[in-house]
Amino acid sequence: MGLPAHVPSGDVLPGPGAPDDAAERWLLAHRRGTDADTALRFFDRCAAIEPEEVVGRWHGSGWHTGHPWDGLLEAMGWYGKDVDDPEHVRPTLFRDGRGDPVPVDPVLAPVSLIRLFPQGLRRSGLPAAFRAVVPLLRSPRPAGRIRSVQTRGVVSAALVYDAVPIVDALRRVAPDLLLGAADIRGEPAPLMFVLRRRRPAARG
Repeated sequence: MGLPAHVPSGDVLPGPGAPDDAAERWLLAHRRGTDADTALRFFDRCAAIEPEEVVGRWHGSGWHTGHPWDGLLEAMGWYGKDVDDPEHVRPTLFRDGRGDPVPVDPVLAPVSLIRLFPQGLRRSGLPAAFRAVVPLLRSPRPAGRIRSVQTRGVVSAALVYDAVPIVDALRRVAPDLLLGAADIRGEPAPLMFVLRRRRPAARG
């Protein structure tokens, strides 16, 4: 995976309230990652978002900051999230053998194993094995909700999982681009990720 690409010397973060295109350009320029402190400072500069604004199908990618989980969900075929409305969220979509997104209950996804053995999983065959069984784990039932939650002093939309101890705090980079910070029980720092809206969410 390699180390995260740190912000070049002299690089300047977009200021609070900067135009969407400036924030999006900065994030694109640092899409391979940055250090954790810079990532959180950028997160703090992004605008709050209302729960109703999160509706849609979102394609996700990790934003590497040196977190122990960096790259693990992607290795298992993570695609993103579906939000039909704030009460009906499928928070973990994974790709099947054809590359199509499949909703998987977070309890059935290997989140618990990642929490316990993140480095061991990198050396195991679990990511490939999980990708092979994704079609058997399809679960269209909602497994989370969108709520307004205060994170780092700002109230904004967050994805609250029903059965795993994770809250995804969300901020707006651009109308169809969100920055997420996953608060995972037992982890001192958040796991950062990016969500780009592909289309309105489809049920099932």
